[in-house]
Amino acid sequence: MYNDDFELEDAELKKVGLELMFLTPEKCSHQEGITVVELAKSVSLDVETTRKKLKILQNAGVVRAKGINPKFWKFDNYFFQRMDEDDPIYRLLVSFDDVDFDRYFQY
Repeated sequence: MYNDDFELEDAELKKVGLELMFLTPEKCSHQEGITVVELAKSVSLDVETTRKKLKILQNAGVVRAKGINPKFWKFDNYFFQRMDEDDPIYRLLVSFDDVDFDRYFQY
């Protein structure tokens, strides 16, 4: 899983987590969620890095995967709301100081 020395400023992990957190069904090409390739393109990361970050989030229980080939990823809002506030993944995803919300919402 991860430990207390977890990189709290893992910008790539935060990018992937927030992208999934604010992903609406209208932004997905599939009802089940988003593929790693689509997610990697939307966060401007390579597929392998995105896959690693998804694994970290999945181990924390924040995201879940459905299917085999392709795998579709979704944010698990139910589990996220029940996470311990001292959890490093939780703290990373609720630290909105440097987040540009215009990326996720159209006003």
